[in-house]
Amino acid sequence: MSREQRGPNEKLGTVLALAGISNAGLARRVNDLGSQRGLTLRYDKTSVARWVSKGMVPQGAAPHLIAAAIGQKLGRPVPLHEIGLADADPAPEVGLSFPRDIGAAVKSATELYRLDLAGRRGTSGGIWQSLAGSFAVSAYATPASRWLITPADSSVERTAEQARQIAESAPAGEKPLRVGHSDVQKLREAAHDARRWDSKYGGGDWRSSMVPECLRVEAAPLLLGTYSDEVGRALFGATAELTRLAGWMAFDTGQQEAAQRYYIQALRLARAAADVPLGGYVLASMSLQATYRGFGDEGVDLAQAALERNRGLATARTMSFFHLVEARAQARAGDAHAAGGALKSAEGWLERSRDGDNDPSWLGFYSYDRFAADAAECYRDLKAPRQVRRFTEQALSSPTEEFVRSHGLRLVVSAVAELESGNLDACCAQGLRAVEVAGRISSARTTEYVRDLLHRLEAHGDEPQVIELRERARPLLVAPA
Repeated sequence: MSREQRGPNEKLGTVLALAGISNAGLARRVNDLGSQRGLTLRYDKTSVARWVSKGMVPQGAAPHLIAAAIGQKLGRPVPLHEIGLADADPAPEVGLSFPRDIGAAVKSATELYRLDLAGRRGTSGGIWQSLAGSFAVSAYATPASRWLITPADSSVERTAEQARQIAESAPAGEKPLRVGHSDVQKLREAAHDARRWDSKYGGGDWRSSMVPECLRVEAAPLLLGTYSDEVGRALFGATAELTRLAGWMAFDTGQQEAAQRYYIQALRLARAAADVPLGGYVLASMSLQATYRGFGDEGVDLAQAALERNRGLATARTMSFFHLVEARAQARAGDAHAAGGALKSAEGWLERSRDGDNDPSWLGFYSYDRFAADAAECYRDLKAPRQVRRFTEQALSSPTEEFVRSHGLRLVVSAVAELESGNLDACCAQGLRAVEVAGRISSARTTEYVRDLLHRLEAHGDEPQVIELRERARPLLVAPA
């Protein structure tokens, strides 16, 4: 459905020309973005022509998807007014700000928690209507620079008077709470459980979806309560962990816009907690997302920001992980020398780590197996199959039921390496194992890895083993993400 404006939409036509997108190209991009969000859209070049020449305004989520599609091509956020669609349903930029003031930071985070970020897939509601724009790596620039300049707030104590002032604008029925360490401990336990479920079942598992609910129901009222500086730091740290987890789960299920907003708020909360390693961990998560989306250079910047602020502060294992994330970004950016140097640093720091080190709880997933798995992905991006095979064999040497998703991803990377080495049978054998694992979890990222493998196998599409793999993967690829 569309409604008509007066005359052509010259703004949309101008921006399309600037981005170099044809009418058919925009229709395809909008349909693809809608499909990723569970929407069935059937726009074509005629639809776009009507938007431009007759000023028709598409309804529902379409205006925001148009802005997102153009923004992806331009590499920056595109507001609705720039493309002449400001008359579409308004959508606040909730979660994208990184306030300097601690009170404003609490407001920004709690506003995000109250939104229906999970959305109602297949409908016109949810995040796609509530939030404007799409993933834009440039949105990370201000949060990263402000965190680098000031990685810790001077004080986060909230008095009864401050709490009362906030309570006046809070939803009806919410009373300021007196927060203690026991409240914070409950959030930490929730984060621990969520990390375990996410690794084992994927970000789309129903248990993982409880994290946004925990933030809305449990964390938000605590942030709006009263607390000493000591308790407040701990509260902000625990909430930052949960918020980063919500972002990671959204990232794993393909909800890049939601993930970006959670990550930005997690970084702001980590600053309030005065927890520099945790802030670095959030930046590393941002880096991995940027790298996954194809922004290798920006991924390098984010990883190096985490490293720079944590020199002399973080444990050896933490520094190793930050260097590993940098290596992933360097490899995606195509810099083999820099990627190799970052991997060498990551391995060196990991060798220096000891069991008695005071490593943060959120780093419990990181071991030599994880280092080897990411090293393999670095060499996959650098098209060095021999190195991919070497590191993948190490990564797969001790599979565990605790990290099911990671095991599935490693199998796909191994399959790609076998294919590039000319071993079609071995490639398909690993692919079948990966499909079996992917069928047990809910992870759009894992499904996308399988889809990429099948795309690489198209040249061998008539081979019996490829046909079998494609058939086994069909239920996975047609299931809703």
